[in-house]
Amino acid sequence: MKRTIIAATTLAATLPSILATTASADEVNVYSYRQPELIQPLMDAFTAETGHSVNVAFLQKGMIERLQAEGKRSPADLILTTDISRLAGVVDAGLTQPVQSDALEANIPSQYRDTDDQWFGLTSRARIVYASKDRVNEGDVTTYEDLADPKWKGRICTRSGTHAYTLAMVAAYLKHHGAEATTTWLEGVKANLARKPQGNDRAQVKAIWAGECDIAIGNTYYMGKMLSDDEQKAWANSVNVVFPTFENSGTHVNVSGMALTKYAPNKDAAIALMEFLASPKAQEIYAATNFEYPIAPGTQADPLVQSWGSFVADDLNLMEVAAERPAALKLIEEIDFDG
Repeated sequence: MKRTIIAATTLAATLPSILATTASADEVNVYSYRQPELIQPLMDAFTAETGHSVNVAFLQKGMIERLQAEGKRSPADLILTTDISRLAGVVDAGLTQPVQSDALEANIPSQYRDTDDQWFGLTSRARIVYASKDRVNEGDVTTYEDLADPKWKGRICTRSGTHAYTLAMVAAYLKHHGAEATTTWLEGVKANLARKPQGNDRAQVKAIWAGECDIAIGNTYYMGKMLSDDEQKAWANSVNVVFPTFENSGTHVNVSGMALTKYAPNKDAAIALMEFLASPKAQEIYAATNFEYPIAPGTQADPLVQSWGSFVADDLNLMEVAAERPAALKLIEEIDFDG
């Protein structure tokens, strides 16, 4: 059995042919935006259990364009990616096919899978507030709506408004409150920024540690990543994790997920892999590796992740959130959020 991990940045031109030469009914070819070290242990476990080997091609970008260029010749059976916008983008491009599976339906709650069975979530992460332990009191921020309160003027850091993570949160806000209220909220958040939006989520926590701002917006799993890094541990230890909610709803979440490609040459084996990855045990392993939350009923997050606190997830179906992304981007650009 052969297993191939390919960095798209160095082997982009030869990727299709490499996978094609190893394709057989006993294999599954995966295009993945998730780093190989995060998924390889599960692929090894699947191979041990079923005899199907897995070839993983790691792509840093351009998954839609690659699948479109390959068309019916594509060796890819399955895609793994992060963020609902990327999952929705592949579906909207007509590059996936539906999967009807009792196992997937049982292990993946309805808000974390496509209503037409085109994509399926595997793990979730919450979009939370990192708050300075020294300068923010418990209970000072409880909702996303609070972020526009003038009391935070000059105290908030965030990444770009056009980044996929920010777009998803704004799209959820838009779905809950409508365009007029969302515009007013975005203007209020912008007025409260300590600096222009910049950097990644970890950079916002570093800015709190450095005293540049008091609260920041980020994904939960970055806390685990920072605590695992000797240089960044001090940043993480300078903040508390706060789970804000939408008024009358829950905490905004996003997913990592999977979809069966439109022309999957090894469809049966690929569906078997999807069902394996969706199983409660596999979800717990996958989630623990990246400090995320498994979503199958009865599963538990890693103890470190649990130590950050509990929350109730917003119950919007993520495909509804994805549908609002173009309108959310338009509002963000209209107020020049990053300017």
